[in-house]
Amino acid sequence: MASTAAVEAQIDEWRRFVSRREAIAGADVTELEAHLRDQIDGLEASGLSSDEAFLVAVTRMGKLDDLSREFAREHSDRLWKQLVVGDETAPPLTGLALAFGLACAAAVAVKVPALFGITFGGDPTFYGLNIAVLILPFLAAFFLIRRRARPGTILAVAAPFATAAVILNVYPFTIGGSTIGLAALHAAVALWLVTGIAYVAGAWRSERARMDFIRFTGEWFIYLVLIALGGGVLAMLTVGVFGSIGLDAAWFVQEWLIPCGLAGAVVLSGWLVEAKQSVIENIAPVLTKLFTPLFTLLLLALIVAGLIQRASVDGTGIVVFGQRDLLIIFDLVLVVVLGLLLYSLSARDPQQAPGWFDRLQLVLLVAALIIDILVLIGMITRTAEYGASPNKLASLGLNVILLVNLAGAAWLQLRFVMHKTSFDRVERWQTAYVPVYLVWATIVAAVFPPAFGFV
Repeated sequence: MASTAAVEAQIDEWRRFVSRREAIAGADVTELEAHLRDQIDGLEASGLSSDEAFLVAVTRMGKLDDLSREFAREHSDRLWKQLVVGDETAPPLTGLALAFGLACAAAVAVKVPALFGITFGGDPTFYGLNIAVLILPFLAAFFLIRRRARPGTILAVAAPFATAAVILNVYPFTIGGSTIGLAALHAAVALWLVTGIAYVAGAWRSERARMDFIRFTGEWFIYLVLIALGGGVLAMLTVGVFGSIGLDAAWFVQEWLIPCGLAGAVVLSGWLVEAKQSVIENIAPVLTKLFTPLFTLLLLALIVAGLIQRASVDGTGIVVFGQRDLLIIFDLVLVVVLGLLLYSLSARDPQQAPGWFDRLQLVLLVAALIIDILVLIGMITRTAEYGASPNKLASLGLNVILLVNLAGAAWLQLRFVMHKTSFDRVERWQTAYVPVYLVWATIVAAVFPPAFGFV
């Protein structure tokens, strides 16, 4: 039996990777894992270390040689890559038919409400509430089918989607009120994290699985943005070309191209992440090293500008940071910074020693922490002056959660750059914090509306 926790983690990751292959059933994966462990035991008995035994055993898996090469290619931060990656061409794309079918099904689901007179442009409230419920189940289904998920996992994913659909459509929201927007936004966040359960095939307790989903989220977002940019060009060309011959295609773009294209892009972006993993692996470090310095400068500029403006207004610093529009913008910046931080962690080589980029991330974290504190002071001041409201309490709760997250991350990042803790500890802090966001999003979506009378 593999004798170290590190090797056990590698075996667990190898098993989850192999489980994604369409040609290998769950029982076969168990048998292959047993065979892998036997190989490791034999190699350890011959004098190899646990890590060395794992590397050699992976290369001896016979018909899984291609999978081993792909596995190393997808996990370039692992030592075995140098042993199993050769000059072979990339493996053929798999799962396209499934992804395309589910993308079409998602597009149909988005248009089903039109049968009841609910159109994308005519009833934005309905689609604002239900867009995540209509589309994300098909992305989750893609992963459940690809992973050959167990019935318990399928139920754990399906139940939250069904519950969200009921809550969002049964609650008597006041149109134009605060709770309807909060419920729609936080339900989408919660359902995205539930989709993560499907992505990791139910292994949500695994820290490595959570980090895999964080990595997937960043890569999925990149592909979605690229598809959206192409879709925007297509929409403009469609309107322009048909307009040049006297036909108005704006209705088609609004009612068909945009909603159906969005639904399909959500699913196909998930497939692209799986099929083109090596492409993103090459650009992820570049993106993080490009945008981290830029966002660090942005946060430092915000702090300096805010303090200067505060002093010029009242000398106390409360008024400016208490302005509602600024609080919203600062909250958005903090969320983007957190997302960039998570993506940076997921793209980093865990074996690499601390360097200049890690120190820059520490500056980014400290700057974000200062802004979060200033925003919290402004929120508390506004709440004391104008009273509590759903929006204020939701933002206040989010900022408290962000404050704890950023403070813990900054402390661990400081210890890491000082060589007093490992990078794994920095990762574990973030992966352990993911359920906190799921719980908070669920509370805001399900509890806030009745608590505030659905206004």
